[in-house]
This record gives sequence, C-alpha cells and structure tokens, in this order.
Amino acid sequence: MFVVLSTTWFACTEDMSEVRLDADLATTQSMNVTFNSAVVEGYIVAQGNGITEKGVCYALTQMPTITDDKVVYTGDHDGATFTVTLTGLDYARKYYARAYAMTDGGVIYGEEMTFTTRARVPMVTTAEVADVTGNSATTGGDVTDDGRGEISERGIVYGTSDMPTVGEDEVFVAEEAGLGAFETNMTELLGNTTYYVRAYAVNSGGVGYGSVLAFKTEIDLPVATTDSVNTVTKTSAMLYGNAPYDGGDAITAKGFVWGLTAEPTIADNVVDMMAEDAEFSYELTELELNTNYYVRAFATNSVGTGYGEEIAFKTLADITKLFVVGDYNGWNNSETAEFIISTATSEGLAEGYIYLTTGGIKLALDHSWSDAATFGDNGSGALTNPGANIPVPADGYYRIRANLSNMTYSLLKTSWGVIGDATPGGWDGETALTYDNDLKVWKGTYAFTAAAFKFRANGNWDYNYGSNAADGQLQPGGENIPVAVAGEYAVTLDFSVPNEYTYSANRWGLIGGATPGGWDTDTFMTWDAVNKVFTVTLEMTADEWKFRANGGWDVNLGGDIGALTAGGSNMAVAAGNYTITLDPWSGVGTITLNE
Repeated sequence: MFVVLSTTWFACTEDMSEVRLDADLATTQSMNVTFNSAVVEGYIVAQGNGITEKGVCYALTQMPTITDDKVVYTGDHDGATFTVTLTGLDYARKYYARAYAMTDGGVIYGEEMTFTTRARVPMVTTAEVADVTGNSATTGGDVTDDGRGEISERGIVYGTSDMPTVGEDEVFVAEEAGLGAFETNMTELLGNTTYYVRAYAVNSGGVGYGSVLAFKTEIDLPVATTDSVNTVTKTSAMLYGNAPYDGGDAITAKGFVWGLTAEPTIADNVVDMMAEDAEFSYELTELELNTNYYVRAFATNSVGTGYGEEIAFKTLADITKLFVVGDYNGWNNSETAEFIISTATSEGLAEGYIYLTTGGIKLALDHSWSDAATFGDNGSGALTNPGANIPVPADGYYRIRANLSNMTYSLLKTSWGVIGDATPGGWDGETALTYDNDLKVWKGTYAFTAAAFKFRANGNWDYNYGSNAADGQLQPGGENIPVAVAGEYAVTLDFSVPNEYTYSANRWGLIGGATPGGWDTDTFMTWDAVNKVFTVTLEMTADEWKFRANGGWDVNLGGDIGALTAGGSNMAVAAGNYTITLDPWSGVGTITLNE
C-alpha cells in the first residue's frame, strides 16, 4: 500500500537565510506501509549551508526527533529526493514521522506526517482431523491472536495439494468469526483420497494459516443415479442409469434392481450392466399389464452397494380402441371415424356413445379392413372375425360396448334427460334433453330450483350419471349435482369423448361497464322458448361488456358477437336501449338497437 507522505522543512537555526527548505507539501512523496515497515520518500528543496546527514525519524508519539528512532539515508546525496525504509515497526500502530537533516547550523525537520501500520495476519492453529469417513471428516482451528485486526472470517481450507490456499482450494467457513476455537465439517469428499487441510482466519492484514495436516478418507460407497424410465408400454419399459463415481475403489457390479415393492435391492430382480459404459440403459420386458413397478440403479464396490433414486412407473393397461364404421358414416373407416375405447379399470370393456342410423356397423382395430382387425356379428349376438354387420334397428343415440377378451358386444338405444328436485319433473321422471347431432351433445334449458339433479336415460336408474365433485366431470351413478341458485339454466350433456363424459349447467347474463350492474353485478337473461335463445332487453351506456355464466369468471364469452369464443375480448357498445340474445351452444349472439 502506498501512502502519500508530505514533508515540510524548516531550520532550527536563527539564520533562515542560510538554509531554507520548502514549507509546502510535495504530493509526489509517498509511504509504502506494511504491518512492520514503511517506505518514506523525502524531498529537499534547498541544501542551505550543507547537509551532513539526512533521514527520517519516527515514534509512536507526536513530533519525533533524532533522539527517537531514526533511519539514516545512505544512498546518493546528489539528488533532492531520498528514500528510507523504516523496519521493525509494531503492527496496527499509528506512527509519527519527520524527515530530518543535519547541517552546519543544526538539525532541521520536515512537517510531521502520520501513518498506521497494517494489522498482522491472525495466528491460527489447526485442530486434529477426526471422524473420517468415505466422504466427510471433522476438524477446526483456534484463532489465538487477531493481529490487532477484526477477524472477518475463519474456517478451514483443504484440497489434494499439500499447501491448500484460500481462493484456490475448497473452504468451509465457520458460522461465527472472531477469536477462539471453532469446529467444522468437510463433506462431499472423495473416498480413498489423501487430503491436506489447515485452519485459516482473515483480518484486514490478510489471511493467516495454521499448520497443514494430512488425512486419508476411507473407501466410500459408489454412486449410482437412476436417470429416467420412459417408453413404458403394456409389457415393457426403457431404464436409464449411470455409475459416475466408484467411491475410491473398483466397481464390481452395477445395473438396475426392480420389483413390485418400493426400494428394491440386489436381493430383488437384478439387471447386470457391468459390460456397459458408465452410462447404461436396458429394456425391461415381459412385465404385467397395468401394474406398478419400482426401479433403482445400483453400483457395488468392496464397501457395499449404493443405490440411485427410486423411480416408480406403471405399465399401460390393455386399452382397446375400436373404430365404429357403418351406415351412419357411409362406411368411412378412416381416422375421422368415431370410436369406443376401454379404460385401465374396465378389464377390456370398450364403451362409447354414437348417434347411429338404421342399418349396420362393424368394429375395427385399424383402418385396413383386414379380417384379423375387423369384428362383426357371428349370427348369435357375439363378435367374430370379420363377421356380419352388427344390426342397428333404428335411428338413435346408442351406447355401444364391446369386449374382445370374451368377444361380446351390446347396443343400447338411449334417450337422456335431467331428473331431481331441482328439475321441473322432480325425482318422478326425466325432463327430456334434445340431441344436437351437429354439436354431438344433449342440450336443454330449464327453470331449476335451488336443489340437485342428475342425468338419467330411458326412465331407468341403471343408466344414470352424477358428479362426485360437481366439477363438470361425470361418473356412472355419481353424486347428485347441486344447484346453488334458482334460475333458468342451459344444460349440456356431452358423451362425445368415450369414457370422458362431461356436463355443464349455466345461468347466463351480461356483465360490464355498459350494463346496469357494471363490472360488479350480472344482468341475467331469460329463456325464449320460441326462438331457442337467451334474451334480455336493457339500457346500456357507451362502454364494454361480455356474456358471463353463473355470476363468475370461470365461464365467459366475448369477441365477435356472431362467433363468440370462451374468454374472448370485451365487446364495445354505444349508449342506447338494446335487445341481446345468446345461443350458448353455438356461440352465436345478437344485439339489436331498439328505436
């Protein structure tokens, strides 16, 4: 560190005309201060009557003289600038210094300057290393002297080189700084490896170190990682693993362990991958359908076996998808054909609802029309390959079921409605829904009371759906669906996606700055049974508005009023009296200004 030293020379003699030194400070003079030394540059402006000795005197008290400590300049005397080094200084002390010169007329001194030596680096001892394992060890240290500087950090530094250094090797910083003993742990060490460690402490003077100690870790367990499981099929799965670290000893076995219970070990099913690289993969085959499996990568050395994270996966169920082809769709056996499908829990029974026309159908696994992939009636009401057309006795909405495991099928013509104390017919009979073949949904509008309802077909409780969570998802025989607020509801029953049946029941209104209730209160619409739309006539201000269902933002329509979209943008309107209609199923609305 360089510190600017300024000196002012003045004579101690009465005849100042004989020797005169510049009383101003010289900004180019400096001091290089360490914890025990300082380099001082002096500058003599005028020689006066001649100088016999020059140098710097210094002390821990003000206005030092040559009777205190001094350093005599012994270099070339021709120049005005001279440099001396003060040594043997005490650390972290404030010193006072003056340049001096001995002349024929006496001793003259420069202006007094001060500097403070830096703190000495702390004194530290290193604690013995203990509790050595394959990947950790405990040690610490003791900061016995702070070097008159605040200890800002202390800890241990370690590495595989014999003189570990802060900034170059690994460190563990103790939780608290300051003087005294501390303990800390080294973790994530490599097994069977020699390490060197020493304690350290930091103050403003730098880093002080304790003595270096060496220790050797034990052999550690090897590391294995279970990277992923993918490409899971009905009977197989691809396993991916890695054995990136041997624990400091040769790996003698590695691969995968798997089974039907959690945390499989080498006592369970083992896949040997020793012949593979560090990264390895394996296709596990001959698995059971629709079954939970657990897998871990592993690696073994002389100490034992290390396992990767467990990954659980489930094989696919034997899902059967059958395309329904027949008179209803012009015998179009393509990707656009409607289908029925089984579920993971239906044991091969495929199901779906389709509007069929009088004639016949066949069921197809693919679009090839091959005999093996085509199923029809065997003449006795069961399936066979390729078989005769399955008869459809009349136009209607059919529940179609088929099971290739026992070659059975059934067609049930259904007519759906709503039933319950919320509906006009109560629990005594269904209030009919209407099937829309273009939208492929059942729909209707009803004045519901605040109660509950379900969907039922054919006046028979064998065919009913409710919703266990009242969340729009249907389950066979599910819970009654609650109606919180009485009103006119647009009801939709959607069987268009096989085994993923849904419903909605919406009370429609208007919301927005243009409406009487603003953005806070809905203006609800009424059902026009003649025109089959919801309608309302109201005064509107020049602002924006939207359609909203059930007084909440879960379901709302906006954008182009003739082609509304879910969550669409707000619609603007000029002030006036308007009649507004909405067909929520087609997403078509109208707005008419009344004269």
